[in-house]
Amino acid sequence: MRKTGSRLIAYLLLFSIVLTACSSSDTGKGEKGEGGSSGDNVSINVFAHQGSDTNLETNKFTKKMEEKFNIKFNWTTVPFDGAAEKRQISLASGDYPDLYLLIPWVDRFSQTDLLKFGQQGVIIPLNDLIDQYAPNIKKVLDSSDYYKAMNTAPDGNIYGLTGLNECFHCSYPNKMWVNTKWMEQLGVTEPSTTEEFKALLEAFKTKDPNGNGKADEVPLSGSVENFGVHIIPYLMNGFIYDDDRNYLIMKDGRVETVANKPEWKEGLTYIKSLYDEGLIDPGAFTQNVGAFKKIGDNADAQLLGAGAAMHPSLFVTTSEGSPYGNDYNPISPLKGPNAEYATYNYPIDPGASFVLTNKASEETQIAAIKLLDYFYSQEGAMASYLGEEDSSWRKPQEGEVALNDQVQPLYKAIPLPAGEEPRNDSWAALSQYNHHRAYRDAEVQGTDIYANDGYERRLYEATLLMEGKEPKEVFPHWALWVDPSSADETSMMQTNLKDYIDQNALQFITGAKSLDKDWDDYVKGLEGLNINRYLEIMQASYDSSSISK
Repeated sequence: MRKTGSRLIAYLLLFSIVLTACSSSDTGKGEKGEGGSSGDNVSINVFAHQGSDTNLETNKFTKKMEEKFNIKFNWTTVPFDGAAEKRQISLASGDYPDLYLLIPWVDRFSQTDLLKFGQQGVIIPLNDLIDQYAPNIKKVLDSSDYYKAMNTAPDGNIYGLTGLNECFHCSYPNKMWVNTKWMEQLGVTEPSTTEEFKALLEAFKTKDPNGNGKADEVPLSGSVENFGVHIIPYLMNGFIYDDDRNYLIMKDGRVETVANKPEWKEGLTYIKSLYDEGLIDPGAFTQNVGAFKKIGDNADAQLLGAGAAMHPSLFVTTSEGSPYGNDYNPISPLKGPNAEYATYNYPIDPGASFVLTNKASEETQIAAIKLLDYFYSQEGAMASYLGEEDSSWRKPQEGEVALNDQVQPLYKAIPLPAGEEPRNDSWAALSQYNHHRAYRDAEVQGTDIYANDGYERRLYEATLLMEGKEPKEVFPHWALWVDPSSADETSMMQTNLKDYIDQNALQFITGAKSLDKDWDDYVKGLEGLNINRYLEIMQASYDSSSISK
């Protein structure tokens, strides 16, 4: 169960823990220059992702860590393209490293990988190493229920760790951005209900807000990727909660699907009414984000009335001087007949990006976990990700404002000037292990939300409109592990069910199927795809997780 009321307190508590206990280079039992149990250099063979702007062998931060922890890194680096296949080949060949250090959005060990290789003994549990040598990691795990649950396998072992990067605007991806310039021209106020939103789209369609005398306006559009660009969830949330993932909800601790509920049918009826009146771009259900942005950036005349997206630069150019970038602003969740929800998703994917193997000696294991523990300190988080102080980042200056203007600013990143060679002084996304919300909130950002240096604040303020609008209970898919014996079955059912629900939603909205005549058959089709068995497995996963306690 997700306890939304206590979330801000938890963030502030976690931030205070980091500031007090973790701000110095606390590396457990090891002091500076002590990586393993002896004073000699400890060799670590590392498989790592390496971008075109980084050379880990000559990297300035690499040299600092080698000195600080008496480590000698032996790098096997792979480019982002094909990284997953190269990792899999290394494991299959038996010629694998001591340590896998990965960027999670490039490739990571899945939960299935962790259980499989953990049970084979290829991957070693980190529990004892964390208890003995990693106080910063331990504090973070003990302070975050979700993070601890997603990193702890059903057998109680921690086979690897994924980065903690609590991107606030990513937590509520399904936002709606409306053309407020058009609203002002038409004298329309911001909609707060589903019917008022429909009236706004009708005005965009029929009142020629772009003034070119043509009926060429696109009232509402979106695209098919997974970063808040689906149009259905924002609209459905006025009827029943739509997680835009598995279509599951929690009700008094029980896992249910929304896709067979009367409220889901009612929401589809509303969305169909928008489609029937030409208020929804048909391409929203089939086009990629590039096509979506062509509508938003149309040069001859502004066309787009509203866009579904995590952030507006997905569908319109927002850089300073762009013709339309300032025109799109967020609106709050719509109040519908039954609800007024916003879709929430914990912004961290399960799996692991830090994994130790049985090739690592005891000294290597200790050195590696102490290195990782340093990333969980405030000093380590900043040095490893940002780079060198006064070169790649600096302390705040008087008058500068943090992203969350209610907290003291902590740091400001210094952009690399155009044309300069990469600084090669950080590990960047390889080291993003304790970027909790309070830490991210403390970064200096510009105060003009339409300027380039204020874009993150624009997203932050938009997300504040959504925060806390999710149900009191949400299904925490990100924190759950599926029993290995049913993992393949679950994966197949999940894919089949999602495809079926998505395809039928589209058919109902476009009229290819009738909500009056075909609804009952659709519900029977869910049963034919073993939805009850799927819910049973999800319930068992939830019940066995620490998050349910």
